[in-house]
Order: sequence, then structure tokens, then C-alpha cells
Amino acid sequence: MIASLTGRLVRIDGQQLVLDVQGVGYLILISRRTADKLGEIGGTHTLLTELQVREDSMTLFGFADAEEQAAFNLVQTVQGVGAKAAIALLSALSPSDLHNAILAGDKAMVATADGIGPKLAQRIVNELAEKIGKLTPALSPASSGSSAAGQTAAVAGNSAVQDALSALTNLGYGRAEAFQALQQVQQADSEAAADVQGLIAASLRLLAKQ
Repeated sequence: MIASLTGRLVRIDGQQLVLDVQGVGYLILISRRTADKLGEIGGTHTLLTELQVREDSMTLFGFADAEEQAAFNLVQTVQGVGAKAAIALLSALSPSDLHNAILAGDKAMVATADGIGPKLAQRIVNELAEKIGKLTPALSPASSGSSAAGQTAAVAGNSAVQDALSALTNLGYGRAEAFQALQQVQQADSEAAADVQGLIAASLRLLAKQ
């Protein structure tokens, strides 16, 4: 098992690169997110790696951080999602964005990845909704890239919100509409958002108006 590699970046071509490690060039497949984090050709870089062995091939996948690596492994637990589809998904969405999309039941966001159609996106959302705790998003606005994304991540990471979301979906509301209502309550009514019961009650009032 090759857990990580440190070497000189020889070349990068789209979503694959060559890393020279003590004279041995490793071809590594990466997401666009990881590619964007790399510096100039010739610089020294460390990548976390996953080696996948098939009967006719050995393929290395590289990641800039542990969050992306964890997301890569998690999404492959969904039937029909292989390693290359996982890389495509992580090229379109950061681990934090993926976390929020799954929690909100937003299959349209998941389907923005190349090769991920609506049916597969729905399966990803459905199957990973129960496993979302295994995905650790960056929850601060600074790490999310925008204040709006940071607010969404903070709502998604709130355990009271997750409990309230579960209760609302058990009442028959869709995950997307329930999450949107909870997000609005969190942003507009700090008193109601203080506990699970308050979140549920305020969200039900909001959903009843829609």
C-alpha cells in the first residue's frame, strides 16, 4: 500500500500528473481541486495516495488533503460509483460542498459532476445520507471560500439541525425543502434555533406557508 508520495512535480496534464520520487516517475490521477492546489512545475509536493489494483492495471490516485481522500473512499461505497467517477465528483464539489449537498438532498448539485447523471446522483444522495457523519467538512467561512458557503456548512454541521432534519423528513418533507427551511430559521431566529424542538416548530411554521 502506497499511503503517500513526496517528490518533484515533473508535469501536470489536466487531471493527471507525474511526480518524480528519487528518480522514479509516478503517474497519479487527481481531481481538479488538487491540481489547483499544486504550485509550479519543479516544486516538491506531498500527496496522499490510494493505489487501486486490477487484473490488468495499477492506478494511483492522489489527494491534497485527508478530507478529499476520505470523500473519495466514501462515495465509492455507493453502487455504480468507481474511482474515476469519484474523482470527477470531487473535481466538481469540494468535500464540504458534497457534505452539504448530501445533507440537503440536493441531487442537482451532485449531478454537476462529469459522468454523474440524475439517477446516480439521487442514489449517491440517498445512500450517503446515512453515512454523512464519516465525511468531515471544513465548517468555517474562511475555509469554504465565501461567507454564504460558510453559513451553509455551519448549518449542515450543527447536530441540532441534523436531528431536526431527520424529524422533518420522518414527517414526510423532502430533505432539500426541510434543510432550506432549517437554514432560514438558523439565520433569522436565533431563539428558535437554540434547540431541536424550537428548530422543528419554527421550520414547520415556515413550511406551512409555502
